[in-house]
Amino acid sequence: MNAEVAVLIVSYNTRDRTLACVRSVLAHPPAAATEIVVVDNDSADGSADALDLEFPSVTVLRSGGNLGFARAVNLGARVTAAEYLLLLNPDTLVPSGSLAALLGFARAHPEHGVYGGRTFREDGELDPSSCWGAPTLWSLSCFALGLSTAFAGSAVFDPESLGRWQRDTVREVPIVTGCLLLVTRADFERIGGMDERFFLYGEDAEFSLRAARAGMRPVIVPEASIVHAVGASTGARGRKMTMVLAGKVTLLRSAWSPQRARIGVGMLGAGVLLRAGLETLTRRRDRMWAHAWRHRNAWLPGYPEARELIFGKEATHA
Repeated sequence: MNAEVAVLIVSYNTRDRTLACVRSVLAHPPAAATEIVVVDNDSADGSADALDLEFPSVTVLRSGGNLGFARAVNLGARVTAAEYLLLLNPDTLVPSGSLAALLGFARAHPEHGVYGGRTFREDGELDPSSCWGAPTLWSLSCFALGLSTAFAGSAVFDPESLGRWQRDTVREVPIVTGCLLLVTRADFERIGGMDERFFLYGEDAEFSLRAARAGMRPVIVPEASIVHAVGASTGARGRKMTMVLAGKVTLLRSAWSPQRARIGVGMLGAGVLLRAGLETLTRRRDRMWAHAWRHRNAWLPGYPEARELIFGKEATHA
């Protein structure tokens, strides 16, 4: 019998966290008929071997190289016939009943198509990044002028944050983050899966926006929650920001007209420069934005060009 839900996990050098994640899914599965597919992006820490040893029932795909997130998700989706696909980050833990609540809501409300939940940091604080507002010329203007930082959480000046909403009510949102995202196989295939131009970051935003254009209404289900370590496989904050910016540039160019995208990317660059300057003036030790500005030639092209410029030998063509 085919599984009802396939939990897709993409791992990269997160062995211990991936093992803990799989244990939590096995302890609290979304349905009685659940399968787990882990796509290991050629981890150097023995992740694939450890998974095979501890979990004989889990499908472990050895990608043969670092495929990035989008290609790895699509690869995992192709090896399962499950009715639902549930994307889950390897640095997450699943509380009891959470995934079952997500599946139950999707069953009762199929009109939404894409489903997410709440994420909490390891210290128990809410992590609002389980969902986002869509970028607009206004939101990027606020970023360029520093308003989204000066008034962080403002529904007016930081609109992509969705204001101060605590993700504690059912609400339709523009973007559901890929750390916890449920979709039917039929819908996933209908809109073409993940866009493989993206390497890391931004692909979930593009997927959600494309789903909305296809008539779906992405939604957050507060009863579904995970504990998320956030960025466990991406390392230093400055390097991570270059990846995030590359994804954002790619998103703008894929979703907007060329002229509008050029304006948006220019505003993105202006915002990075402003924050880099402020870090220098205030002599901050963690100069994430200064790092991003110094490496702007790596992320400004967007993916796929940014893939080699940022990751180098890590971004293999397997």
